[in-house]
Amino acid sequence: KNYLAVGFKIEFVMANGELSTYTPDFLVRTTAGAVWIVETKGREELDLPQKMARLRQWCEDATEAVKNDGGSAYHFVYVDQDGFENYKPTTFAGLVSVFREYQEGADGAH
Repeated sequence: KNYLAVGFKIEFVMANGELSTYTPDFLVRTTAGAVWIVETKGREELDLPQKMARLRQWCEDATEAVKNDGGSAYHFVYVDQDGFENYKPTTFAGLVSVFREYQEGADGAH
């Protein structure tokens, strides 16, 4: 669980053009060493597309910054409550394979 003491926040530009920050819900390191940033929502927010676009860019930038030093790859997944209740994934791999919204190529973006 990513809580305030961890201090991991991401800046993004809101739909109204103002700069803001948000704290992703979970940080997960897999046994293979990849780092996943998990964002969960019970309802969609006006700024959700902007948050996810910024999170995708952050993951790409972070992966690029550490790749020559053998660092971890960074990924993200957006999990909405309705989808979670419908699919009920039992593993993390199952979760990231089902929840592809906002991923590169999944929605025509990027």
